[in-house]
Amino acid sequence: MTFLFAALAGLLFGIGLIVSGMSDPSKVLGFLDLAGSWNPSLALVMAGATGVGLLPFTLARKRGRSLLGAPMMLPLTTEVDRRLVGGALLFGVGWGLAGYCPGPALVSLLTGGLKPLLFCAAMVAGMGIYEWLEKR
Repeated sequence: MTFLFAALAGLLFGIGLIVSGMSDPSKVLGFLDLAGSWNPSLALVMAGATGVGLLPFTLARKRGRSLLGAPMMLPLTTEVDRRLVGGALLFGVGWGLAGYCPGPALVSLLTGGLKPLLFCAAMVAGMGIYEWLEKR
């Protein structure tokens, strides 16, 4: 049952990315191009997503288990440290260079293009390197 709801949530997320145009890297790069032809649509999508997620995340903090009975896995720390800042910078640089973040990249794999395939390969390699470094 958990897998079914996870798949449905992923499908809904993917459809939302497609409908909002966020799976198109040129739209994302247009948002990041403050000196050129700036496209504010990503800011509107993020504001809408924040508004939609505010109530569920507020309620989730008050629960010990999800509606399906799984334990809640919310972050416990609020500390901003070197690792968080470094990861955010690395994420931002990758996002700015490619125009993809993980969700839209996975959705864009369905287009069959080389760019999302290379991005996803680099993303998986980065996750592997992280796991390897964490074990050391």
